[in-house]
Amino acid sequence: MRYVFFQKIGDYFELCKPRVVALMLLTAIVGMQLASPGFVSLRILCWATTGIALCAGSAATINHLLDYRIDLLMARTERRPLPSARITAQQALCFALILACVGVSILVFFINILTAALTLLTLIGYAVLYTVYLKRATPQNIVIGGIAGAAPPLLGWTAVTGSLDPYALLLVLIIFVWTPPHFWALAIARRQEYAKAAIPMLPVTHGIRFTQLNILLYTVLLTAVSLLPYVTEMSGLFYLIASLLLDAGFIYYALRLWQMGNNKIAMQTFRYSIIYLLLLFIALLIDHFI
Repeated sequence: MRYVFFQKIGDYFELCKPRVVALMLLTAIVGMQLASPGFVSLRILCWATTGIALCAGSAATINHLLDYRIDLLMARTERRPLPSARITAQQALCFALILACVGVSILVFFINILTAALTLLTLIGYAVLYTVYLKRATPQNIVIGGIAGAAPPLLGWTAVTGSLDPYALLLVLIIFVWTPPHFWALAIARRQEYAKAAIPMLPVTHGIRFTQLNILLYTVLLTAVSLLPYVTEMSGLFYLIASLLLDAGFIYYALRLWQMGNNKIAMQTFRYSIIYLLLLFIALLIDHFI
């Protein structure tokens, strides 16, 4: 009985895509810290992180719910809680609504209206606009829909200041440009599954070679964008060195993918892209305090 209970808890936790949300929360926390001259207050840090996390979990759950028929057709997703019938559609919907209501309420009452509104728009953008329409409508789905996934540092910034700021938008731009090469690398490795599910990912609609070229070009663009915090004096020398090293690594993997183009290199590029974003935002955070 106890095993079944904890298994059910684990299934609900899986619906929230915890690894994806954890990376989003890191960028949100960095946004909070960069918006503050010193350490952000513990009250704002805790409430804002909790509210954003709950809304992100809600968006992820809705994504699971809307995609569960597609997930049945793909080997990497067929064991998720909904396709495997461990969680029903009604249970997932109730769970998502509870998370969204509690998350937005926390942001309204303990942070500010702007952050709550932006978080709700991000939730709708990812869970509805991207999942329902863009994902199935265009091979540029991840580019257009990437703005929702790029919002967390902006949410963190507004949680502290209650206002928009060009520096916050710069952090959004970094994630926005990072998203296509990150996701297209995975799409190359999983192109047959996306084709089977009739999802028009770029490797399916335009071929592997075209996608490899786009990954390389976006990676070069990302290199330029990632230097903007230093150019605009948002960050200092430590961040500049870290970003140059990380960019060199990303370009290395993008070039290897362009030259070799097999699934193994595609997955290595995908995994490095996650490490890249993680370390880049950590570098921003360290630079802020030294």
